[in-house]
Amino acid sequence: MKRLGLDQVWWLVSPQNPLKPARGMAPLATRVAAAKGAARHPRIIVTAMESALGTVYTVDTLRALKKRFPATDFVWLMGADNMKQIHRWRRWADIFALVPIAVLRRPAYAAGRRCGKAATRFDRAWRPAAEGRHLAGRQAPAWVVMNNPLNKLSATEIRKDRTTWP
Repeated sequence: MKRLGLDQVWWLVSPQNPLKPARGMAPLATRVAAAKGAARHPRIIVTAMESALGTVYTVDTLRALKKRFPATDFVWLMGADNMKQIHRWRRWADIFALVPIAVLRRPAYAAGRRCGKAATRFDRAWRPAAEGRHLAGRQAPAWVVMNNPLNKLSATEIRKDRTTWP
């Protein structure tokens, strides 16, 4: 396994999202290859680490990563679409307690301080977007909505269009 470096992003390709049906999902190796093709940046490390860790749920993956790399300041990156429904995730409030979170804006999803049950519950932990680059090392809970460019592609659309897969 590579040693963590400053400002790396680990793109964790999940073996299976527990909230989505397995039907229609490409094999893990195919999805990892597609993610590597999409990443196109030397600091983005695509990995199927959850398979090796034996974790299924984000909260368990984060706990395992923090245990394995105790000196690393992790920040969870997720799309605004997930922020709207994270309250359906297993032990979702624990995720906010484990690591700071950067929410990436997505088309058709409101992304702001009041963009769902989790945002409301953790309103006091909200930070302005300008602080997004300084989340690493910040005590959780802390979360920001980034001012990122919008990308219209969704995983669902990518799965439908298998011609985009290697």
